[in-house]
Amino acid sequence: QVQLVESGGGLVQAGGSLRLSCSVSGGTFSSLGMGWFLQAPGKEREFVARIRWSIDSTTDYANSVKGRFTISRDNTKNTVYLHMNSLKPEDTDVYYCAAGTNLRVGLTPLRYDYWGQGTQVTVSS
Repeated sequence: QVQLVESGGGLVQAGGSLRLSCSVSGGTFSSLGMGWFLQAPGKEREFVARIRWSIDSTTDYANSVKGRFTISRDNTKNTVYLHMNSLKPEDTDVYYCAAGTNLRVGLTPLRYDYWGQGTQVTVSS
């Protein structure tokens, strides 16, 4: 059973940076595509970023985070990261790490099979 554990959330001022980490265990990391989603209370989970396992680690981003967030993966550490720069108060949410079959992962939560417990990111103005 694949397990995901996020870390790195916290409180930061607007304009600041955070790095979220997601450690993966119980599966073959190189067979997994990985994603980050956010969820506000009472709302559905929204796509933030996706990375597939490939020679060039294909990535995709939500328009709201392009140019500010970067998703990356370290296949030697079975870890995926979300580097968050130029943070805005509207980035405040719970962020979830997700994993699924490499070629299947997409921009919707239904494309992922495994989820972490979430980590809170709060950006103050």
